[in-house]
Amino acid sequence: MFVSPPHYPQEKSFTMIVLGIILLLIGYFTSLSILYTIGAILVVVGVVLWILGAVGRPVGGRKVWF
Repeated sequence: MFVSPPHYPQEKSFTMIVLGIILLLIGYFTSLSILYTIGAILVVVGVVLWILGAVGRPVGGRKVWF
């Protein structure tokens, strides 16, 4: 029987934050405003989900955000 490893909510939000920062930097250095905007949105959403998950609030009807 295959048992999947446990998923931690912080992993997904950190991934989203890192991806957002990378897109922000690429958008800034290449002057592509769409990448800059998408990166900023990803960073903000990642931080909000990280904070909500850290205080134990249910996100999207779940106690743990995957």
